[in-house]
Amino acid sequence: MPKAVHVAVLVNPKNTSAAESTLRAVQEAAPALGLQIQILNASSIGEIDAAFATFTHEHPDALYVGPDGFLNSRAVQLATLTAREKIPAAYDQRDDVAVGGLMSYGTNGAEMSHQVGVYTGNILKGAKPADLPVVQSTKFEFVINLQTARTLGIEVPQNVLSIADEVIE
Repeated sequence: MPKAVHVAVLVNPKNTSAAESTLRAVQEAAPALGLQIQILNASSIGEIDAAFATFTHEHPDALYVGPDGFLNSRAVQLATLTAREKIPAAYDQRDDVAVGGLMSYGTNGAEMSHQVGVYTGNILKGAKPADLPVVQSTKFEFVINLQTARTLGIEVPQNVLSIADEVIE
């Protein structure tokens, strides 16, 4: 969405650390990218619906859904609403794209689960959690849903498709 200027950002204010981190990053990046940001808060199904109701007055060019367990659990609701409002949406998890979101860029869920298993195994073998090293994800995935792009009338350039880790047809 190279022509996007007005971007809505949906966060769950009850997940304080994730919401604050997301908003801090978005507010730092927005001026350099020439973006106007609209912050939307939702921590319930009704609040998601209410956030989308604001789009009838202020139709954003795109939506970014911040990382959050509750918002991730509402992937189908979000995909349905973004399709209805014809808003391209970006997420942090592949699963959101699999159910109809446009794209995601985030950590590889399988790698994260593997690291949790390694940590758990070490603790069960007697290691003290405080003695274990902090590990950060090193693999990030870029996933695009071409069916959603077509529905939204977005032509995804071949050079973007070529760098995607997965293209959902």
